[in-house]
Amino acid sequence: MKNITQNVFFALIMVCSTITFAQSIVTGTTLDPESNMPLPGVNVVEKGTTNGVSTDFDGKFTLQTKTADAVIVISYIGYLSKEITISGDTDLGQIILQPSEFGLDEVQIIASVAVDRKTPVAVSTVRADEIELKLGTQEFPEVLKSTPGVYATKSGGGFGDGRINLRGFESDNVAVLINGVPVNDMENGRVYWSNWAGLSDVTSSMQVQRGLGAAKVAVPSIGGTINIISKTTDIEAGGSVGASVANDGYLKYGATYSTGLMENGFAATVSASKTTGDGYVDGTEFDAVSYFVNVSKEIGDDHKLAFTAFGAKQRHGQRQNRQLISTYRASERGKRFNADWGYKNGQVTHQEDNFYHKPQISLNHYWDISDNTKLSTAVYASFGSGGGGGYHGANKFGLGENGVSEYRDGLYGPIDFDKIVDENEARGANGSETILRASRNDHNWYGLLSTLHTELSENLVLIGGIDLRNYKGIHFTELTDLLGGRYYADDADVNNPNGTYQVGDKYSYYNDGLVGWLGAFGQIEYSLDALSVFANVAASNTSYKRIDYFNYLDSDPEQKTDWYNFFGYSAKGGANFNITDNHNVFANIGYFEKAPGFDAVFLNFDNSHINADAENQKIFSVEVGYGFRSEKFSANVNLYRTQWKDRTETYNFQQPDGTNSTANILGVNALHQGIELDFVYRPVETLKLTGMASFGDWRWDNNVLGVEIYDQDQELIETVDLYIEDLHVGDAAQTTLALGLDYEIMARTNILLDYNYYDRLYADFDPSDRGTEGAPDAWELPAYGLFDAAIRHKFDFGPFEAELTGRMNNVFNTEYVAEALDGTGSVSSTALVYYGFGRTFSIGAKLNF
Repeated sequence: MKNITQNVFFALIMVCSTITFAQSIVTGTTLDPESNMPLPGVNVVEKGTTNGVSTDFDGKFTLQTKTADAVIVISYIGYLSKEITISGDTDLGQIILQPSEFGLDEVQIIASVAVDRKTPVAVSTVRADEIELKLGTQEFPEVLKSTPGVYATKSGGGFGDGRINLRGFESDNVAVLINGVPVNDMENGRVYWSNWAGLSDVTSSMQVQRGLGAAKVAVPSIGGTINIISKTTDIEAGGSVGASVANDGYLKYGATYSTGLMENGFAATVSASKTTGDGYVDGTEFDAVSYFVNVSKEIGDDHKLAFTAFGAKQRHGQRQNRQLISTYRASERGKRFNADWGYKNGQVTHQEDNFYHKPQISLNHYWDISDNTKLSTAVYASFGSGGGGGYHGANKFGLGENGVSEYRDGLYGPIDFDKIVDENEARGANGSETILRASRNDHNWYGLLSTLHTELSENLVLIGGIDLRNYKGIHFTELTDLLGGRYYADDADVNNPNGTYQVGDKYSYYNDGLVGWLGAFGQIEYSLDALSVFANVAASNTSYKRIDYFNYLDSDPEQKTDWYNFFGYSAKGGANFNITDNHNVFANIGYFEKAPGFDAVFLNFDNSHINADAENQKIFSVEVGYGFRSEKFSANVNLYRTQWKDRTETYNFQQPDGTNSTANILGVNALHQGIELDFVYRPVETLKLTGMASFGDWRWDNNVLGVEIYDQDQELIETVDLYIEDLHVGDAAQTTLALGLDYEIMARTNILLDYNYYDRLYADFDPSDRGTEGAPDAWELPAYGLFDAAIRHKFDFGPFEAELTGRMNNVFNTEYVAEALDGTGSVSSTALVYYGFGRTFSIGAKLNF
């Protein structure tokens, strides 16, 4: 018996020893091929098992395999997977992961993508996988809402009407680049996100560079730069199909397919999707079709060509008009209330809507001139067509006293368009009294961006290039619905003495805005061991010309203005020093002058009030930052100070002959400064915690007193005072906080929780409205916090990989005011506001093949 026991015991020891000896310890470090920087969060899995780990912030991993001989699969979104066979304990050393998209490296160079612990700017990057998980039915800018310095909202709540402020600056002072190509409107600098509906489907990464940013071109990045990198062409063949449903009739479905890089050097990726829905806000129905095509070709060993086209044709109802808080509360629909829609002949009809189609087409050429020199060139074109709806003539769309109006169906009800139709029909030969119109803003935009990148030595890199743009904005009002009348009368067109118009006619105004841009930039970069330094200069000449087809006869020489030129430039530099593997510090400083906008030159929307000496806006910025990286924890903290001088400010007044006019007011300055913090903590492989805090102090810097306004005869009309010193800049929360959790609750199943908090949000106001000494600060909106949640489960579906995703935004249905325009006395009861959305949800499925 004793011998049997000993034998069994010995056998157990041998089995355990065999199991122990069968295991292996595998280590390694994953790196990006372009920056040679570590890649954190890379998945390292023993093939055929659920045994795996993720790389730490230094790109390092240690995996204990279940068998001595195993295949290790290393995978990361945006990179090609690697399979490595090991036998016994193995140190794989540095593992270079290659991008999964053909030409992605070259796009990142021309797009000025910032590199962690090298580029001395404050930066946050969101990749495709996170965008897909977080976005759901949110507006595209909202995926950045947990980024320091960002305030993103849905604005009125229409599809694509979202907006974003960065460090307190609106979109006309935030540069937005898609694959390195600037997309801010050439006339006013704004970004209309509805033009890019569907862009989130094909975004490879979205990087926010706060402050001066890393962009080499002379772009208006006072607040920062949003750098969007679209998909290029997948190297491996495959694709996906997916669909999602959500609240209020939301339905989206689409597909993507890639040929992969073929033996003949060709590769192609195509993607398309359709999105429809009723909208959370009343009267904001939407319909959009988006598409993306990329075709690439290798030409020998030194050349690559890539053709890209993408866009989205969409139409959606809008909520353009803010309301008093008391109006929302009195309405049965509460925060969903929208006064800008109704019914005509039983069909939903929008008083305010938006329709647009803006395809963007580019041809990129990448040339490896030598081992040390590369030339990247993008030739692009964009053709915008569409505009925004509204009404003209007698205003019959008001809410009336206490919500009662003869032109509305019930208390605070939808518009009764049928009554307006009946009245216009009864007018007979007198024509329509009220009509619907579209303010069109078509444009044709062509450009060329070319960047030469040469390594002068092992430590010194020189980058230079040119940025050429030509833009024609075509502005007119189009009559879209006579609402029952025979015609509409308008005498604005001096070339049409008849003055009567039918559906489809241009009326009220019709003019072209021509903009030319000639820019050049140069940058020197020096790196040695732990030190990286750069200096950048850029210059541009902006040219404006206006052609007016309504206010002047075709024979009038005044119909076309001369060209007016404005020179802008920038100079910036910075340095990053990696003190150790864990600690780094950086600093940057810069000054640039931004050319005035088109409307600051051509005042009063005609060719007779030209401000040929409009002043450049002047910006000086300085920033310092610190970063910490360790195996489980990383954090960044930075302080910034941006001085904005001679902000474009216009003042409206009346000439002696009764005509309206506009004058520029100089000396309106603002100071934006603050501190930002963000961190990521991975206590275990399956849990990631994120957080950020941003504390801004954004104020108008000085009073502007005794500004003399003269008429066209140089007679003094009035003296203007602006009492704005120390008042807060409105329209964006100056304190923002965020906490996030991403937890793998079981193999291939993740739950995501996000909390965002907003405080010190002041109502927006025009500095020209503060003309009385002792003017109050704007109304401060109540602080609010929002919880979002998502869960995603991946699984095998036959030979395919599938995933199911569920999302819920504003989980606790918090009621909050997201935006406000300041009112009389700067109190809540007079402010015109937009309420934010309540609880919303979406459920999606995707099949990868």
